[in-house]
Amino acid sequence: MMKYLRKILAILCCMTLVFGLVACNSKTDNVPGNSDVNPAETSVEEKNTESTPAPEEPESLPEETKYPLTITDSEGTEVTFDSEPKKVVSVAPNITETIYQLGLESRLVGRTDYCDYPKEALDIESIGTLKSPDIEKIISLDPDVVIASTHFNEDSNKKLTDLGVKVVVLYAENDIEGAYSIIETMGTIFNVNEAAATAVKDMQTSINETKELIKDLDKPSVYFVVGFGEFGDFTAGGDTFIGQMISLAGGNNIAQDVSGWSYTLESLVEADPDIIIMSEDMKSDFETAENYKDLTAVKNDQVYGIDKNILERQGYRNAEGLRTLAEIMHPEAFK
Repeated sequence: MMKYLRKILAILCCMTLVFGLVACNSKTDNVPGNSDVNPAETSVEEKNTESTPAPEEPESLPEETKYPLTITDSEGTEVTFDSEPKKVVSVAPNITETIYQLGLESRLVGRTDYCDYPKEALDIESIGTLKSPDIEKIISLDPDVVIASTHFNEDSNKKLTDLGVKVVVLYAENDIEGAYSIIETMGTIFNVNEAAATAVKDMQTSINETKELIKDLDKPSVYFVVGFGEFGDFTAGGDTFIGQMISLAGGNNIAQDVSGWSYTLESLVEADPDIIIMSEDMKSDFETAENYKDLTAVKNDQVYGIDKNILERQGYRNAEGLRTLAEIMHPEAFK
């Protein structure tokens, strides 16, 4: 009997040992040593990580302007701003338009007689003409900066500077990049860099769309009327901003080889362009004038009057100006 009990006890011990080893092996196979992470959770996390795309990098925003700021204007003059300007006088229509485009209209305290866009600008006090602004009036407005462009004379600049007024003169090179530069420089001066970058990007997008629509199309011969009649004929030569806009818009400027603005009636009659473009207030007189009424463009009703300001004033509206020219020269591309 005693022998039988010992035999039963030995069998039970062996079974206990076997079950213990199986249990240990099972645990070791599923969980790494010293790990307290649920394997099921680990596999789900890894799966989610692999299937979720990395977020796109956000487009970087322009940096804020740091003051003091020193800029070099279009005449090579260095102007330093100790702080952000809060009051500005504009001595050019394109500068006024840019001020409004950048959302700076609350800082505009003075503008010229010719600053008529947007119409709200007419409510701002005038300081006179572009070439000879009223210096005393400007001083009375106590601006932090006066911004001028072309036609601003050296004498007015010197008088203001001698009186301690900061003057920045901005005018563009004879291409669309110059318009971008004016906008970006003003964005920097007034610490509205993001608004300036957006304006330039919008212009570039519009201009690229226009260029894409007219690429590979035949180029009509074009003449842009700046002036005509008894005092002479004037147009946009190939080295002018408007001349380059005509080329960008898909036209063959008959005055491409001319430098500046002076032209001759004889050259116009000889070239006899397909299309003639001018300020809308000149169109009627031009078409009926003795020396011009027999031109092919006049006879074929291909004389177009436009708002010349969208071309002559370098700034944001030049993208609209380019499209207007392209629509005149290539109406089939915009149907």
